[in-house]
Amino acid sequence: MAAAPRTRRWPLGGFVLLLATALVAAAPFGSTPTGTASAAAPLAAAPVAATNWGDDFDGPSGSAVDPAKWTMETGGSGNGNHELQYYTAGAANAALDGQGHLVITAKRSTDPGLSCWYGTCQYTSARLNTSRTFTQAYGHFESRIKIPRGQGIWPAFWMLGNDLGTVGWPTSGELDIMENIGREPGTVHGTIHGPGYSGAAGIGAPYSLPAGQSFADAFHTFAVDWSPTAITWSVDGTAYQTRTPADLGGNRWVFDHPFFLILNLAVGGDWPGNPDGSSTYPQTMTVDYVHTTTWGGSTGGTYTGRITGPGGMCMDVAGGSSADSTPIQLHNCTGNAAQQWTVGTDGTVRALGKCLDVAAASHNDGAAIQLYTCNGTSAQQWTHRSGNDFLNPGSGKCLDSPNGSAADGTKLQLWTCNGSGAQKWIFG
Repeated sequence: MAAAPRTRRWPLGGFVLLLATALVAAAPFGSTPTGTASAAAPLAAAPVAATNWGDDFDGPSGSAVDPAKWTMETGGSGNGNHELQYYTAGAANAALDGQGHLVITAKRSTDPGLSCWYGTCQYTSARLNTSRTFTQAYGHFESRIKIPRGQGIWPAFWMLGNDLGTVGWPTSGELDIMENIGREPGTVHGTIHGPGYSGAAGIGAPYSLPAGQSFADAFHTFAVDWSPTAITWSVDGTAYQTRTPADLGGNRWVFDHPFFLILNLAVGGDWPGNPDGSSTYPQTMTVDYVHTTTWGGSTGGTYTGRITGPGGMCMDVAGGSSADSTPIQLHNCTGNAAQQWTVGTDGTVRALGKCLDVAAASHNDGAAIQLYTCNGTSAQQWTHRSGNDFLNPGSGKCLDSPNGSAADGTKLQLWTCNGSGAQKWIFG
């Protein structure tokens, strides 16, 4: 396996300068726009979003991204990794294609006036973030992307803590949702960085496509589900790793405050290595959308009512009992209290005053799902995702009806997420 990825950060001074420049540029248009920090405010003052946020990149071909959502970063500092590109502003390297996509293009530079850390810049590309316009702690963060290919190419979809400007990196935290290096066409990486586990010591795992497939050949969906106690990574709806504070060897868990989003395409750097004779340009990273939902599910708030699964059967507390360890089952829909569920923004799913729970906090396929006194543990955290499954982020697995059964009295279980009808749960 390749060495662990290095950080994709801005040097701290350059990042603060970027924010100041963006704010000064906005000043002639009137008062400070809603959702931006004032010139005197630290980065930590960025707003915490309480509702869903996203961008479907609709707009005319050749137009730049929406400045009310994204800030373009500029420069050729190397970003602490000896990267070779110069990040440009406007639509020069990041433009809408008129078909609902953002296309980030890495190409050879033709401007002799562009200066990079190593001299005249050889490449240009783009990097954009939401530091001034959107930050959020916890929830589901997802993007559908077709990545580029080739030695020296380094696309990424990732996040940094909104207190970067005050506490610095890595104390602010970094959450890499997807990184790819061109020499590994069928593999992406998900990683966290923080104090004591940064740079090459970041904690993460790879995910590889089967049968030698390449991520550059088609769009794929990259996501994390982030709760106060766990982060779970997935590709195309398949969860492949979960990280919790227990993975840090006593180091500090810094994923407890708002982060902002970043999309970028780098060229060269310490981890991917530089382009070689096999590399061709331009290369494009095509982004279909970026969507987020608040922690607790795609409702963006609370839901109370029935939850139906296979065969339109209702999720039900067996016997209508509120006793701890009562099994959760499928049952004909009756409308009684045992079938009235509240899905909250705190990540719980409740009925009869207690919580939907994975028995013994198990991570095993087949673990029983039960009703239990609410206790705030990861066994009681659930995210209802856009594909209508219920993910338990602590285990990285889904609420499931065994073998897709719709029979009355079928006891529900925890199972590896697979996108099947056995794991589809509908509100109402």
